[in-house]
Amino acid sequence: MSGGTWTSQNKKQPGVYINVKSSMAQVVSVGDRGVVAICKQLSWGPEDEIMTINVGDDLTSFIGYDSTNDKALFLREIFKGSGHTKGPAKVMLYRPTSTGAAKAIATIAPLTITAKYNGVRGNNISIAVVADPDNEGSYTVQTVVDGAVKHTQIGKTVADLKGNDWVVFSGTGNLAASAGTSLTGGNDGTVSSAAYSTFLTVLEPYTFNVLIYDGVDSTVQAAYVAFIKRMRDNLGKKCQAVMAGVESNSDAVISVRNGIVLSDGTVLTPQQTTWWIGGAEAGANYSESLVYAQYPDAVNVTPRLNASEVDEALDKGQIVFFEEFGSVKVVSDINTLTTYTPDKGEAFSLNQVIRTLDSIANDIYKNFSQNYIGKIQNNADGRGLLKAWIVGYLNEIQANGGIQNFVADDVVISAGDAINAVVITLAIQPVAAVEKIYITATLTD
Repeated sequence: MSGGTWTSQNKKQPGVYINVKSSMAQVVSVGDRGVVAICKQLSWGPEDEIMTINVGDDLTSFIGYDSTNDKALFLREIFKGSGHTKGPAKVMLYRPTSTGAAKAIATIAPLTITAKYNGVRGNNISIAVVADPDNEGSYTVQTVVDGAVKHTQIGKTVADLKGNDWVVFSGTGNLAASAGTSLTGGNDGTVSSAAYSTFLTVLEPYTFNVLIYDGVDSTVQAAYVAFIKRMRDNLGKKCQAVMAGVESNSDAVISVRNGIVLSDGTVLTPQQTTWWIGGAEAGANYSESLVYAQYPDAVNVTPRLNASEVDEALDKGQIVFFEEFGSVKVVSDINTLTTYTPDKGEAFSLNQVIRTLDSIANDIYKNFSQNYIGKIQNNADGRGLLKAWIVGYLNEIQANGGIQNFVADDVVISAGDAINAVVITLAIQPVAAVEKIYITATLTD
């Protein structure tokens, strides 16, 4: 179904077209969220497809390493959450095709063993073929990864063997004993800029809250900015992108200025801290802000910015980390919108406001597409049903602290120019977290 914003009633496809405009000086908030999308070069796993990783899943089946491995650092950071908000519910992970990537391989004649996927992880696999003392001519074939047996089977010939999560077998003839043969030749290859464009094409039909790019390629950054704006404005899918060092003047784009240091000494660049920012932004709900949110297990920032540098970064709409009392926090939960209009005021630079407005837009889009479009008549009774649902929904948002001062008359639904069109006007005032407290202290005798 189509969606997005509109300036005139000239849309050809059935859909929900929603404009959200500012009607007050201060704003903020959002709805049910929690999905992060990221394209990441990996050393294991299927290529050119979206893998959905839920909180608590064993990461080995997705990336070939468990959650404690350095290769899983990006997922650990994404799922971390902040000191007062949850992390995302799931990550949509895409492994792009890499130029020069290769599968590890080994031969125990006449048996050929090939890693299931491209990448250096295959070089950590070995195969042991041990004669079965109780069954002459039979062999126990073990698939071993990092010294741990992952799969065991028994056979006499190559044809008896079945592939598993790690390797596939090929060849013809009787098996021969081997104490242990390692696979070699696995290579991760190199990811080109074009691979990220392919990822965006694959991602477009999916629903997500935050898209992360953790690289430095300006061409890819520009492609992500254009993609996320098109998702919001043309397709009606309200989401944001997180990158490092970008200045795009858009509420759709979140930019990170500096990096952090973890308690074990690991230094994360600004590009790598997009993992945590992306996960924390996706996990925060419409009544939560990341202002002064603590980055778990972080003890310092890099580089440390002085007051004028912090002000300069904030003027560019960039998120800044600072260290206070041995912990690392976010200065202000903002996006890169720095030029304001009557329809899109300064409040739209606050990510809590965008979360609120995006949640409302996404929920209305979903509910109307599932329950109203093509199912009710465009008459007074039909439009009354639409209004009743919206009023009930916004009352719930207000009860949960997402918006304020809402009354039923703030929703106006009228017939559009076309016989099958409806125009919906909403007036909502999001609620923002306190960011600045001014105190005057008077000392008396």
